[in-house]
Amino acid sequence: MGRWPLPADFTAHADGRLEGAGISCRCALGRSGIVAADEKREGDGASPAGDWKVRRVWYRADRGPAPETGLPVIALRPEDGWCDAPEDPEYNRRVPLPYRARHERMWREDGLYDLVVELGYNDDPPVPGRGSAIFLHVAQEDYTPTEGCVAVSAEDLRAVLKQLGGGSRIRILGG
Repeated sequence: MGRWPLPADFTAHADGRLEGAGISCRCALGRSGIVAADEKREGDGASPAGDWKVRRVWYRADRGPAPETGLPVIALRPEDGWCDAPEDPEYNRRVPLPYRARHERMWREDGLYDLVVELGYNDDPPVPGRGSAIFLHVAQEDYTPTEGCVAVSAEDLRAVLKQLGGGSRIRILGG
């Protein structure tokens, strides 16, 4: 790892802006808006309001170089998944595919997970049904709402990653 600035925090606003460390960019949020974290439920399509630690970055090495960041960086593999089955002991965790319980694939063809920042939402320990796989990831070109994540352009995400390090946080604010 190289020299990194002090870890920066970023705020995702309900009006579709992500701001921090001198960066202001467009973002997409959950299709159902922003809800209080204690009201968040698996599959509701809402982004959880709160102040979430950034854990690590996952990236597709076949689609681009590792990002410059002060966070741990892990190359995704085709067999990486994320468990979203509340009844499963691996709920809201990375799992190897094939996997017995409901999950999503991290190795996606649409490019949305070419860069993924894992947020510390509902992970210490996970509460079944409170929501899983809340990430900061690449947005669709038209900024279509997400299933609960925060999404920005790939270019903006690489700029944000340069400012993130251990101790950084992503704040999601409701309107």
